[in-house]
Amino acid sequence: MSPATLSTAGVLLITVPLVAYGGITLLTFLMRNVPGYNDNPVRRGLWRAGHAHAGVLVLFSLVALLYIDQSGLSEGMRSLVRTLIVAAPILMPLGFFLSVIRPGDTKPSRLIWLTFAGGLSLAVGTLILGVSLL
Repeated sequence: MSPATLSTAGVLLITVPLVAYGGITLLTFLMRNVPGYNDNPVRRGLWRAGHAHAGVLVLFSLVALLYIDQSGLSEGMRSLVRTLIVAAPILMPLGFFLSVIRPGDTKPSRLIWLTFAGGLSLAVGTLILGVSLL
């Protein structure tokens, strides 16, 4: 593995305890019946989606990193793909969380577009990587 890929993997691995902490926080909100969470289905649903996407996408990104250095891409394209794939577990959860940050929010704010940006980043990065591996 290249040093850039190893560094990226190291940063992703450091985020795993943060995702776990987020899960504990959501569980605490449920158990303590925190106002603005249990009584707000939009916020509850988006925060659960943000937590789930964070966990899955961090793991997916770690697996994808194993293939980047095996691709026939130039170093510049490898950096681009690495960035695109790692941006997804950052942007998508942020969009879910920040779009309903206030307990009284009953619909997502414009920050929900971060979720779409993360999805696009993931799609482009994995498409480039997948084609380069064929």
